[in-house]
Amino acid sequence: MTITAPDLDKVTEPGTGKRGGVLGNTGLYLATGVAAVLFLVPFYLIVRNALMTDPEITGEEWKWFPGSVQWSNFTEPFDDVTVDFARSLWNSVVVAVLHTAGILLICSLAGYGLARIPYRHANKVFYAVLATLMVPTAVTFVPSFVLVSSLGWVDSYRGLIIPGLFSGFTCFLFRQYFLGFPKELEEAARVDGLGYWGAYWRVVVPNSLNFFAAIATITFINGWNAFLWPLVIGQDPSAWTVQVALSSYMTNQTVNYHLIFMATAISILPLVLVFLFLQRWLVQGIAQTGIKG
Repeated sequence: MTITAPDLDKVTEPGTGKRGGVLGNTGLYLATGVAAVLFLVPFYLIVRNALMTDPEITGEEWKWFPGSVQWSNFTEPFDDVTVDFARSLWNSVVVAVLHTAGILLICSLAGYGLARIPYRHANKVFYAVLATLMVPTAVTFVPSFVLVSSLGWVDSYRGLIIPGLFSGFTCFLFRQYFLGFPKELEEAARVDGLGYWGAYWRVVVPNSLNFFAAIATITFINGWNAFLWPLVIGQDPSAWTVQVALSSYMTNQTVNYHLIFMATAISILPLVLVFLFLQRWLVQGIAQTGIKG
């Protein structure tokens, strides 16, 4: 193939193109770097203040790093006799893990049923699920508490976990994802004698782990950061989650700054580990959430 003179004008150097070439890439990297720095600033402040003394934190002179690193601050939340911080961490782990597992199971089954099982009222049920997204949480908060209280689930894991085991939005995401799942794989499973449950468990789930991991990450973070419902249900300190325990460090009389920041740093560590472990699957799962009608 020969390149004529007019075609030579269309030849571009490597690294250049319609996206702006080197200058465009430089701008993209610069914007990404600035965004990364802004994202990391709160983490820097938390760690910095957690390893300082209160006078250094509240002093007029700004210090980028602690004058003397207070490693003893790390054990202070666990030594506090007024708040069982270790117990609150454990409560948050149990609540977040069971909440995530329940959401994945129930909402994925509901989404799969709405996407695959032929039923003439399936669309009506789906629209009813979507309608729940329009109901403010404040409207259902009091009835939910009355129901949980009448069942005797106050200050228990059942009261903290069970009322939140269904999410209309998560069900919607699963349904839209399963609508785009290759039907050929499920048809092959049915030829081998599997029903809807067998196809779901043996074919759909193993081939959808990226999406499940993405939903699991988001759900775990939401369950870990939940505050208002655990505050109302966990009336006894032994039932407090870590977010409720953190709020107890701020009173009208005093604020122990380094204790709050150290406890906060410890409390976000599990979230950071979960995100780092599942970030690859999180990105891939979000990329697979294309909505199909």
